[in-house]
Amino acid sequence: MTVHTDRRLFLRGLGAGIALPVFETFLAESAAAKDGASALATTETGMPLRTAFLYKPNGVNVAKWIPTGEGKDYRLNVTHEPYAKYKKEFNLFSNLKHENGTSGGDGGGDHARANASFLTGVRPRKTAGADIKLGISVDQVIANQIGDLTRFSSLELSCDPVRKSGVCDSGYSCAYQYNLSWRSATTPMTPESNPRHVFERLFGAGSREERKKSFAARNQQQRSILDFVMEDAKAMNRQLGRNDQLKLDEYMTGVREIERRIERSEKFGLPEDPGVPAPEVVPDAFEDRVHLMMDMLVMAFETDSTRVASFLLSHDGSNQSFREIGVPEGHHSLSHHQRDAQKLEKLAKIDLFYSRQFAYFIEQMQSKKDPDGNSLLYNSQVVWGSGLEDPDRHQHYRLPIIQVGQAGGRIQTGSHLVAPIETPMTNLFLSMMDRVGMQEERIGDSTGRLTVLS
Repeated sequence: MTVHTDRRLFLRGLGAGIALPVFETFLAESAAAKDGASALATTETGMPLRTAFLYKPNGVNVAKWIPTGEGKDYRLNVTHEPYAKYKKEFNLFSNLKHENGTSGGDGGGDHARANASFLTGVRPRKTAGADIKLGISVDQVIANQIGDLTRFSSLELSCDPVRKSGVCDSGYSCAYQYNLSWRSATTPMTPESNPRHVFERLFGAGSREERKKSFAARNQQQRSILDFVMEDAKAMNRQLGRNDQLKLDEYMTGVREIERRIERSEKFGLPEDPGVPAPEVVPDAFEDRVHLMMDMLVMAFETDSTRVASFLLSHDGSNQSFREIGVPEGHHSLSHHQRDAQKLEKLAKIDLFYSRQFAYFIEQMQSKKDPDGNSLLYNSQVVWGSGLEDPDRHQHYRLPIIQVGQAGGRIQTGSHLVAPIETPMTNLFLSMMDRVGMQEERIGDSTGRLTVLS
């Protein structure tokens, strides 16, 4: 077997391709091969610099979100408890705003505008027809610059079924509410909502038809995709150092476990066309869907399959219920709490549910190590938040925003950063693009860099 040691290393066998982590054994060779190439989206130690944006819907219970104090000596609030142990790894922001999420004379539709403006900073054209118009999102601005460095220029995920048309919120097209990422003013990047499709995309090989054949072959033989390539893996294993052998074994075990979890939750076979919306029964539990998607996002980063991702956990305006935590009412219905104490308490429970998902993602990113000895989290910059603050009043200022990860040492974390009142959130995006090595002058309604982010 010939081993190729670039950043997009794959094992290939019987039509299946397995993306592998970056190995310490091949780090020096990879660095030498990179000499003279673009330094965009890499850390000072030559590791991939990952950028991701994760969206939670319907704002927060403000009283249980706002922290106390500023700088590094601030105190977290109740909603932050699930990820409080990672306080040194993130910055919590106050006073960031999306002006173009507000009415602006367009009447109702704050949930559609919250979703649409979150990564674009642009006001969506109010239409339910085909003449949608928004703007390019920050993830795609970055992907346009660095996307050719990886197998996939970007990765878009969601736990919602796909909706590209129809009326969703007060006369706004569903395209605004069900898409977080936009390639251009008129072209959303449709997120993948089926865990099986994401798995096949990352670990399948060749065309859609070839992946489908691999899927069918595996079902027929009752063997894992990993079994298809085991001989190749054994051949590679002999060339790795001891640490990398352990890393390969741990990684492949993780891939197998994800596949088994998908199989346990699936009730249908592989759909004919990956563009078809995912069956809503897969998996049954919302938290399981979130964790599966997060695990595969982490693996996409770990294997350098992409360095840019967005994840719409659920669209703004979602009325999903959370019976598993004792909240049978719909999220959107509760978000219009009108200061009712019982509704606010249930809203706080939903906020804690989403906080636990964020804590899970941080934990997974922290547990994976790059060959430079740092975690994937350290070598990343990730934004978590919502396009609304108080959902009852549809407020688009003082947005609940957290940035986690140190971008390979280019961001100091562990602080509550208070920006000037009504600072455009797009100023944060400009600063994040600087960390990737880009020098953009503007995105959306930005007015400059976010000066509080060191």
